[in-house]
Amino acid sequence: MKTNVCLSFAFVAASLLAACKNGNNDANYAAHDVLIKNIDSTVSPGADFNKYANGGWIKKNPIPAAYARWGIGNLVNDELRDRLKKINEDALKANAAKGSNTQKIGDFYYSGMDTVEIEKQGISPLSPELAQIDKITDLKGLLDEFAHLSNMGVTTPIGAYVGQDAKNSNKMMLQLYQSGIGLPNRDYYFNKDAQSVKIRTDYQQTHLPAVLKLSGLETGAATAGTAKTYALEQFLADSSRKLEDLRDPYKNYNKMPLAGLTKLVPQIDWKDLFDKMDYKGVDTVIVGQPEYYRALSKALTTYSIADWKVYLRKNLVSEFSNQLSKPFRDESFRFYGGVISGRKAQLPRWKQVIDAENSLMGEVLGQLFVKEYFPAKTKERYVKLVDAIRTSFKEHIEKLDWMGPETKKKALDKLSAVNPKVGYPDKWKDFSDLQIVKNPYVRNVINANVFWHKREAAKLGKPVDRTEWDMTPQTYNAYYNPSNNEIVLPAAQFTIPGARDEDVDDAVVYGYAAASTIGHEITHGFDDEGRQYDAKGNLKAWWTPQDSAKFTQRAQGIINEFNNFEVFGLHVNGKASQGENIADLGGIVIGVDAFKKTEQYKEGKKINGLTPMQRFFLGYALGWLGHEREEALKNQIVTDVHAPAFLRVNGPMSNVPEFYDAFHIKKGDKMWVDPDKRVKIW
Repeated sequence: MKTNVCLSFAFVAASLLAACKNGNNDANYAAHDVLIKNIDSTVSPGADFNKYANGGWIKKNPIPAAYARWGIGNLVNDELRDRLKKINEDALKANAAKGSNTQKIGDFYYSGMDTVEIEKQGISPLSPELAQIDKITDLKGLLDEFAHLSNMGVTTPIGAYVGQDAKNSNKMMLQLYQSGIGLPNRDYYFNKDAQSVKIRTDYQQTHLPAVLKLSGLETGAATAGTAKTYALEQFLADSSRKLEDLRDPYKNYNKMPLAGLTKLVPQIDWKDLFDKMDYKGVDTVIVGQPEYYRALSKALTTYSIADWKVYLRKNLVSEFSNQLSKPFRDESFRFYGGVISGRKAQLPRWKQVIDAENSLMGEVLGQLFVKEYFPAKTKERYVKLVDAIRTSFKEHIEKLDWMGPETKKKALDKLSAVNPKVGYPDKWKDFSDLQIVKNPYVRNVINANVFWHKREAAKLGKPVDRTEWDMTPQTYNAYYNPSNNEIVLPAAQFTIPGARDEDVDDAVVYGYAAASTIGHEITHGFDDEGRQYDAKGNLKAWWTPQDSAKFTQRAQGIINEFNNFEVFGLHVNGKASQGENIADLGGIVIGVDAFKKTEQYKEGKKINGLTPMQRFFLGYALGWLGHEREEALKNQIVTDVHAPAFLRVNGPMSNVPEFYDAFHIKKGDKMWVDPDKRVKIW
């Protein structure tokens, strides 16, 4: 997935790039150049290419108080929010028929913006749920509540979801995955670096007591409950796998009948639990981390029913704090926004509501969005760019000197079978069962969570819908799905804020869109994890042992490279981030060769003093324009499989020969890596 930390949303409209368009004269390009204003000419490209490419913009654009990071994703995100705000305001005025998409959009927005009613209600919308937790007296009641809260979208230790069977991609299976903790990552419970210590100290001494008191507990009960809740979470975290260990698809695939699951956790009647979670007729499950579920078994006997009730109380309130009154929102932001991410202020209310709406009803908005801002004919531009990248990747595979003919043939078969989804879905999801009313806001969010839970649960036993999208068209992101062997490229991902089609040349397009996104996502099908899935999306050993060993050796080079990068005293986790780093490098080298076939490259004309290849690399760097707060960077190092953005420019670039030629990088420059030490995979 081409992302830095999380999903963001972007306005497409007038700023769409024309993948194969280069129609204006040089003077017009120079006048509207999207690159030149970002450059910091005081920095040499050989010293720090990211600072050279993006440093001018960074100097002029400090991070706003409400953000943990500020960059190109935020810029397009804000443009999109403005457009979605208009859609919402129009829906409010429409007096639309009940059950229509317009009614749901308008009423959701109304409920989120009605702060007078939200403040008046306080915690009362959750009172029935808290009362239900209070009534738990035994293990059966506790397990019933696990099911009920899971259906509402609240974290429980169960961690069940429906997904494609990794070894039989035509079948939807119930899967169990480690869950149940409140900190962003299991390592925060154990790491000894200053940031981790600070966060878990605040979590225990300030955040948990505050949440429990807000939930209605007296001070003494909140203090005692904090100790038990933290101990329970730490117990579960201790048997949870580390970030890098979650990347091995074989080790995280443990199919077993319900009888096998019962051996792991004999305290649970799994059939009864799954029935209550809408997972009907389950006889076999895929368990990601069996040791976690053995720990859950022990936790169910080690901790009392009273301990579990406080834990669930905390999880319920934490999940919906942002939809409750100001004290709840403020404490949630203070800890998760401030302590963990370094943000100084909350987003304006309307932006928060639109973000929530986008995450819960994205395709409802998306249908209106593309109708107004993204005509169907635009898709074809990006289809052509996908074809150019696929052709380039094919040529790379054919020329590989380390891969044998047997594996090479299957790799080419897989590449040809990659299904590109460009722009927006051909078939929209049906939201007719989603119930949205004007108040209360938190109940609308719960209704949406339940809607999604039922929708996903209903996939069990049904044919896999390979037309479905897991992102909305107004998402500034993209992804590769190994089980479908597909790349999904939402319309918004190709946006450059403030730029028009005719003002963006092919060099920038091929760096920004073809290399950074399309090539990146296709390469994910051949990274350390994606390469283990065959052309039909099945987890299968299709490589010869010799070729697999050669790939692993080459991938170790990129692991070592990123392990050596240090950010605020923390080393990047090269093993956990290797898939993204392989995809970045692959996207660049494939994009370079695709760009070499364009007329702009062949003509070699400069724009604003920059050669076509220089503009290609600057276009790639534009995709990572931005900077982050120290707290956010440290959190990213611990919790994310993506390296920090500036390293996703400098890291792979130092391995690309054309980069050295384009910017005259010489031995002794900080960006220089000796040729025999440069990583080359695809």
